[in-house]
Amino acid sequence: MNLQFISDSTGKPTGVFIPIQDWENLKEKYAGLEQEESKMVTIPKWQKEVVRRRLKDYRENPDKVLDWDEVKDSFKLG
Repeated sequence: MNLQFISDSTGKPTGVFIPIQDWENLKEKYAGLEQEESKMVTIPKWQKEVVRRRLKDYRENPDKVLDWDEVKDSFKLG
């Protein structure tokens, strides 16, 4: 496992970066870890409502969307 330790400006360790494949392996090895992860990753109710509203708008008006490549190109300079 190739862990990377994250430190603050004084050198005090403040976190650990775990490569995704190692994280997936840990979740397989320790059954409760995936449940803990799902508790930590929560989406606020207001944000879910925004997404639901946007999806509803899209489904009702699929022709009123912008093409990403066209939008991106409109921002290119000279």
